Amino acid sequence: MHIKLPLKPNDLKNRSSAFGTLNWFTKVLSVDESIIKPEQEFFTAPFEKNRMNDFYIVDRDAFFNPATRSRIVYFILSRVKYQVINNVSKFGINRLVNSGIYKAAFPLHDCKFRRQSEDPSCPNERYLLYREWAHPRSIYKKQPLDLIRKYYGEKIGIYFAWLGYYTQMLLLAAVVGVACFLYGYLNQDNCTWSKEVCHPDIGGKIIMCPQCDRLCPFWKLNITCESSKKLCIFDSFGTLVFAVFMGVWVTLFLEFWKRRQAELEYEWDTVELQQEEQARPEYEARCTHVVINEITQEEERIPFTAWGKCIRITLCASAVFFWILLIIASVIGIIVYRLSVFIVFSAKLPKNINGTDPIQKYLTPQTATSITASIISFIIIMILNTIYEKVAIMITNFELPRTQTDYENSLTMKMFLFQFVNYYSSCFYIAFFKGKFVGYPGDPVYWLGKYRNEECDPGGCLLELTTQLTIIMGGKAIWNNIQEVLLPWIMNLIGRFHRVSGSEKITPRWEQDYHLQPMGKLGLFYEYLEMIIQFGFVTLFVASFPLAPLLALVNNILEIRVDAWKLTTQFRRLVPEKAQDIGAWQPIMQGIAILAVVTNAMIIAFTSDMIPRLVYYWSFSVPPYGDHTSYTMEGYINNTLSIFKVADFKNKSKGNPYSDLGNHTTCRYRDFRYPPGHPQEYKHNIYYWHVIAAKLAFIIVMEPRRECHCSSLHS
Repeated sequence: MHIKLPLKPNDLKNRSSAFGTLNWFTKVLSVDESIIKPEQEFFTAPFEKNRMNDFYIVDRDAFFNPATRSRIVYFILSRVKYQVINNVSKFGINRLVNSGIYKAAFPLHDCKFRRQSEDPSCPNERYLLYREWAHPRSIYKKQPLDLIRKYYGEKIGIYFAWLGYYTQMLLLAAVVGVACFLYGYLNQDNCTWSKEVCHPDIGGKIIMCPQCDRLCPFWKLNITCESSKKLCIFDSFGTLVFAVFMGVWVTLFLEFWKRRQAELEYEWDTVELQQEEQARPEYEARCTHVVINEITQEEERIPFTAWGKCIRITLCASAVFFWILLIIASVIGIIVYRLSVFIVFSAKLPKNINGTDPIQKYLTPQTATSITASIISFIIIMILNTIYEKVAIMITNFELPRTQTDYENSLTMKMFLFQFVNYYSSCFYIAFFKGKFVGYPGDPVYWLGKYRNEECDPGGCLLELTTQLTIIMGGKAIWNNIQEVLLPWIMNLIGRFHRVSGSEKITPRWEQDYHLQPMGKLGLFYEYLEMIIQFGFVTLFVASFPLAPLLALVNNILEIRVDAWKLTTQFRRLVPEKAQDIGAWQPIMQGIAILAVVTNAMIIAFTSDMIPRLVYYWSFSVPPYGDHTSYTMEGYINNTLSIFKVADFKNKSKGNPYSDLGNHTTCRYRDFRYPPGHPQEYKHNIYYWHVIAAKLAFIIVMEPRRECHCSSLHS
């Protein structure tokens, strides 16, 4: 197993901190060293029995700590043969448990977690972890990573080290995000274009064209007054600054985490782990084909031939592709729902504001459609997640990866690819497709040849993207915390009433632990997945919701302690495992970081109205295009809503003939086109081309930023 054990104490001096003046502050946040003593550092080497005298052995019985003993026992139990039928060997404790021959196999916790054991042979590590790590009163303290690693192994330790570091970095992003949100909130009263929408003599007199065929009526612009006020909060100059900041933040987080991870590799002796990892018992059991290694020229056993491997890869890739198509089909179903229900809401909800019903101010057809579609989308996401988890495990088992790391990396890529499409597809649709290909009232674009494409509010689709992001991110966090806290607690409560030794005054440790919840074969896989999906929400669409890092920060502070509480009190002790890093999650985060720069730049350029407003302010509010003597936002609404002649409607596109807005010959719509009667009527005007040029220039300027940050950090 190449287990590294101490040769002699490490006599190298540690480098003193450059922030000596902050020692008093870090001491408050750190674990009390009189309670949890710091681990002594050693020089180590892989253990060999014939060189036992070279190792640092103070107590022969305690030379292997409990976590190492558990690893050794599990290694033996997972490979021992118990039956041979027709030259086929059956072996491994896992197979015996799966067959029902044994109920369970797990290492024991050392003692109770609520009070300290008086037994001198009990190290009370579980009690210390509960008191100084999992208990709510320790929520402000740093995590005792060395004790976590000692008790649960490096794999659990590296997860909590990563989660803690991610949470620390979120603090900076949350502060900047709140500052940008407050900037938008405090300046919403100075939002000129929103005032024009709400003004009875401007927005109250602008008649908008119907947004669907036949059933949709004409409507007044000022019914979107409240949504335009909310949009001023999120679609402000602060949002632009925050999007650029997050591009820098995500790069710094990944680079600094690599550094922290390298430190842990050295401290925990996992630098050469890849050379030590053994094949999985399931893989070894299927090794029936003998081949000659081209390098060593020695015989090796493999589970299948090259042709068989190609067939397996093809089948697995096809299954993954099928499930991704299924998600896309569900997204298309949500889009069809949006298109269908918008017609109903447009016909039923009020067309103007009478000032007496407060619901009318907020419940516009666009808002009602957005909220209901987001809730339905969230429900579908959770259902598909539950089904695909089982499918992904079946596919990975069929692939038969060689090592546990290969198995987890393969499963990680499948699950993340599915979750990425499942969680983010609706957000991508709203951000980059909705309202972008709608044509104009005289020549609308139809989807599937039947449904007229959705249009955004006059202020854009950014507020709808914020709503979608809030519902999915918030709903996911609430659902996960309910599952993580209530479910194991209820199951353990039920288990206490089914103890075998119910009549005995003292229940043995093995029985107490048996009635705790099993962690599952995948260990912390789902914890990683939950956090990486959150990382995607925080980075990919943060330009539409500056408060996302704050919500993630609050969730993660609770998540660390909830996970600690679960492991310490509600779950059986896991078999300790070695881990060098966070595995396939590292390149996944790097991919998300690169994509985040692109998506946030495109959200600012194509989803937000920031650039059209800047173009109007600097170019079209003053001569030669404008009539104002100085730069201003006055007249922006009138300038950015094109005019359409009602007589030019096609029969299919005509609105509801019944309208209580009076007779009118023209209506307005969101686009930059020449008015009727112009030599190029309904063609894109000069304003449109200025805006497109500005958007492309912004994306070109924004995109190289991440590469510059990376090169500067490496240099």
